Amino acid sequence: MRTLVWLLRALLFFTLFAFALNNSHDATVRWFFGHEWRAPQVIIVLLAFGLGAAFGVLAMVPSWWRHRRAAQRIEPLPTAPTPAPDAPATPFAAHQDGV
Repeated sequence: MRTLVWLLRALLFFTLFAFALNNSHDATVRWFFGHEWRAPQVIIVLLAFGLGAAFGVLAMVPSWWRHRRAAQRIEPLPTAPTPAPDAPATPFAAHQDGV
């Protein structure tokens, strides 16, 4: 199974590497007021992915903090076992003959 996982990882890596080699031509990002930035297309795509991932993580931080504070406020459950209910004196009184 580990070999299969490593083969899939290698396939993904070489696929992305081939994508990067095929898209190495320059691309232009046009900003406001006539500013523009020229860079290889794969760098622009990688930068956009990285910024999007970072923005997503930062957007989740307040929620993570809120859940962490709520989890710390919850009291731990009691560790003492609850006593079992009393069993009847003759649990099978109707079937005393063994049937």
